[in-house]
Amino acid sequence: MSKRDYIVSSAHLADPGSEELSEFEFGLILAHNAFERWIVRCMAAAGYPDLSKIDILVLHSIHHRGRAKRLADLCFVLNIEDSHVVTYALRKLTQVGLVARARPGKEVFYATTPLGDEACARYRDIRQTCLLAVPMPPVGGTGLGETAGLLRALSGLYDQAARAATSL
Repeated sequence: MSKRDYIVSSAHLADPGSEELSEFEFGLILAHNAFERWIVRCMAAAGYPDLSKIDILVLHSIHHRGRAKRLADLCFVLNIEDSHVVTYALRKLTQVGLVARARPGKEVFYATTPLGDEACARYRDIRQTCLLAVPMPPVGGTGLGETAGLLRALSGLYDQAARAATSL
């Protein structure tokens, strides 16, 4: 077996036997930061330069399938523990006019306004032009769907590890 050089961000975490995990985590860090930069710039091109990455993720989650969402559902779907972060985003999106809140009973629901629908459509068009027009590189011989499934599964492993670390 030939030794290869691993590309890692923290050599002290690349102990023998964990080099590939460290290399994967470095790739994840780069992809995470690039994705966040992308969504902020895409939304700025759509006409909303003052929205943060969380604001944008919350907006798209609310717009998803055209159904109103509760705060708890948004936090759960986006895997955000601190509901105050989502509450702040909801307040900001409401003030900008992209989201409206309604209280049909005891719970508060959030839905995109026509302006929010339009912002999501402009974002989709810019995404189509700037991201989907570029050929996707092959992802280890698997398609993007399989890779997405792997990332979701790994998120569960990292969540479990976080719970274990909290109990130490």
